[in-house]
Parts: sequence; structure tokens; C-alpha cells
Amino acid sequence: MASLPDIPVLDLEPLVSSFQADVEAGLSRSPKFIPCKYFYDRQGAQLFDRITRLPEYYLTRAELEILQQHAPEMASCLGSGVQLVEFGSGSSVKTRRLLDALCDPVAYVPVDISREQLLEAARGLLEQYPDLPVRPVIADYGQRLELPQLEHPASRTAAYFPGSTLGNFQMSEAHTFLSRVRRLVGGGGCLLIGLDLVKDPSIIEAAYDDAAGVTARFNLNLLHRMRRELGARVDPGKFQHLAIWNPERLRIEMYLQSTGSQVIQIGQDSFALAPGERIHTEHCHKYTPEIASQLARSSGFRVERSWTDSRDFFSVQFWSAAE
Repeated sequence: MASLPDIPVLDLEPLVSSFQADVEAGLSRSPKFIPCKYFYDRQGAQLFDRITRLPEYYLTRAELEILQQHAPEMASCLGSGVQLVEFGSGSSVKTRRLLDALCDPVAYVPVDISREQLLEAARGLLEQYPDLPVRPVIADYGQRLELPQLEHPASRTAAYFPGSTLGNFQMSEAHTFLSRVRRLVGGGGCLLIGLDLVKDPSIIEAAYDDAAGVTARFNLNLLHRMRRELGARVDPGKFQHLAIWNPERLRIEMYLQSTGSQVIQIGQDSFALAPGERIHTEHCHKYTPEIASQLARSSGFRVERSWTDSRDFFSVQFWSAAE
């Protein structure tokens, strides 16, 4: 088999916040907090891939069902000759459904903070779509958005934000991020976005606290990563995973809860935890159609189309850039 050509990469890693600095800042806060973007080292990415196949985790199946049935309509909305920019591309399973339906895309630009996973997925896509220019961008898309130069002009820039990742932002952060996306795609641009919908809280809680304990291991892997990469002195066995529905904020919240008094040591810095004290590691907002429409308008978009799965658990929406 012929070897793959080198893949041009736009590396914005120097602009990415330091893992150690963010952990130390988060553990100094009250309540303590570590950004969920640090879940995704190699081990974390593998655990999350297992999570997507769990019976309780409805999100991926619901979104794939929508793509299976409506990808041609989505591709028609995006149009031909587009530059497709995907945020948090991960393994790009959903992306393939969309690429198969697109007409003559000019380039695919995956943006992700996980270098190893991003390049592995880019190579896989290049094998499957050898005529499609793949231009990965290594970056924290929550902090900085920048696109590579293309050899051929695109008819428009179409952003793609699948999954329920927008829900990981606070509402004000979601507005800031989406406003940056609007500036990035420019006039005539668009956004195809996945949004998890409000539903029975017991269904949501089970998705983030599965019976097999895979999500618990995913959450606890954050502590193992701190040990591996930061030399942190912390015992993951002294924490337990919690996933709690917050009805006031319409979001699921994940925590690492200390089972007793303990101290996390990172270099010369130490962080004490009391019994029952929590480290907030993730939250994921769920949306109503009204909240989604309001968020789109406030960030410079207009909701044009919306598709849901057969149980109305999940929504994929097409937003056009408002004039």
C-alpha cells in the first residue's frame, strides 16, 4: 500500500493553557474545579470511546441515528465546495457520515487539543478520502480560533460542532465561543451543531454514571493523568465519582468527591481536601428549542433547520450566519 503524504498541521499548542497551571489554579479555588478538556489524554480518549458504546449513553446513538437519516439534507444546507471546520473532532466517526454526503468539499479542518488522537484521526480520514485536503489544527478551540491557508478557495466556511460539547461551557462561555465561531465563518458562513435536549433526569444521570463504572474510571483518570504528567502525589482510590442533575441550571454535573481528609501535592504546592469535599470536573447543559434559538440569535446566527432522533433525546441544528 502506498504511504500517506505528510499532513500539513497548524500547531497552536504554545497558545494552549498549561495543564499544571490550570490544575493548580483550579485546586486553589473554592469550590475546586479542573477543566474537563483535560480528560482527553490517550487513556481518557479510549475510555470515552467505550462510554459512547454503553447502553446508558444514548447521546452518540441518537446523533448517529439523526445523521444516518438526514445527512443528505444537512449536506444540502451546507452546500457544495465548502471548507468544513470541526471542533473537537475526536475519532471522526460522525464526520465520515457527513463527508460521505457532502458535494466536493474543498477541505476538512479538524480542530482538537489532543495532538495524538487528532493526527491519528486525520490519517484515517486521508486513507478513506485521499482526494480531500485534511488540514488539522492543534489548539484549544475554547481559547483561540485560527484557520490554515487553503490551496483552493471555498464557497463558504461551514463549522461543525457535533456531540453535546457546547453543553460543557457555561452559558456566558457558550455565547463567547459561538460569537467567535460566527466571526470565523464570516458572512455567508454556517454552523452545524449537536445539542442534547432536556429529558427525564434519570435518563441523563444514568448516561453519566453507568452501571459498569466506565464513566467513573474516565473521571478518575484525571487524577491518574496528574500523577503521570505532573508527578502529583494523589491517591485516586480516595475519591469517588459523582454525577448529579441540577434542575435549576438544566445540566448534569460531575465531581470527584474526597472520601476523607487528604492532601494533593504537586511540586512544592499542596492542596488540602476535607471529607466529602468535591472537585468539579465537568458539567453538560441540556437545551430546550427556545434556549437554543435564543443562544443562536445572541451570537449572530439564525436557526434554519433542526433534526431530532426518534425519541426526541438529541438535536442536530443548522444555523446560518445572520446578516
